[in-house]
Amino acid sequence: MRLKSSLLGVAAAAVTLAAAIDGASASTTASASMTLPPSTALPPSTAVPPSTAVPSSPSPTGAACTVRYSVYTWDTGLTSSITITNTGVTTITSWRLAFPLPSGQRITTGWNAVYSPSSGNVTARGLDDHVIIGPGASIAIGFVAEHTGGTGSPSSFTLNGTSCSLS
Repeated sequence: MRLKSSLLGVAAAAVTLAAAIDGASASTTASASMTLPPSTALPPSTAVPPSTAVPSSPSPTGAACTVRYSVYTWDTGLTSSITITNTGVTTITSWRLAFPLPSGQRITTGWNAVYSPSSGNVTARGLDDHVIIGPGASIAIGFVAEHTGGTGSPSSFTLNGTSCSLS
C-alpha cells in the first residue's frame, strides 16, 4: 500500500526531527519492516543552550532620557523649544520634566505641557496626547517667556526624578 508507506515515512521523519531537536539519537522502529535512520543531533557549536538569564525589571521611578533645549530671543521675550527623548527600553508615562529656569525669566505660555510655577524651579508635565514617550521616541514641548536681560538656558533637567543628558 502506497498510502500506508507514505504515512509511515512522514511519521518516521517527525520522530527523527523530534529526536534531533531533543539531541537524542533514535533508532526507533515504526513497524516490523521499517527502521528509522539514526538522528543527527546538532553539533555542539550550533546547539542552543537553555536560557538561564532572568529578565531585569525596569526601575519603577525615573527614566533614561536626553533633552535638547534651544532658545530664540528678542527684546524682552524668548521662545524655548525642548525635545525629550526616551533613551531607555521601557515606555515613559505620566512624565514630569523639572528644570531651573534662569533668574529673570518668567513663562507666559507653553505648548504640549503644563508648566508650574512660571519661574524658578519649574516642572512641566505632559498634556493630553503628550503623556507617553515610547522607547527611542521623542516629544517636543516648549514655552514663551518674558526676560529681564537674562536669556540663558536651564543648567539641568530631570525626568521623573532622574537626570537627563543634554544634547
